[in-house]
Amino acid sequence: MKLQPDKFDVQTISGYGPGWIGLDGEKITTSLVVGSRGQRFDWECARFSELSAAHFARLAELGPELVLFGSGDRLRFPQPAWLQALAERRIGIETMDTAAACRTYNILAGEGRHVVAALLLESP
Repeated sequence: MKLQPDKFDVQTISGYGPGWIGLDGEKITTSLVVGSRGQRFDWECARFSELSAAHFARLAELGPELVLFGSGDRLRFPQPAWLQALAERRIGIETMDTAAACRTYNILAGEGRHVVAALLLESP
């Protein structure tokens, strides 16, 4: 039996560590949003305390079925008011630490799901 590695048609997270994420071979050191339909942009926040409803409203505009929120090196939940735009569009959100969000993104994107990962990267 011939075995071949999985090859995805979507951008994938190839690695992560304290303060960085590898995306398709590129090392990124700032918070970012990555989507299974090719979306990629800086998520303009360097700390959890800088997040606001506007950050999550921008995610809602992308229209995914699910948002994965990577809250940094530990699990922290967004304030309910921040999630109003997602709730109004009936978009699900899952909160986890950034490492778990990276792993989960790869699985769901590889399955062909319309998913967006919002990954908070804080300096170590």
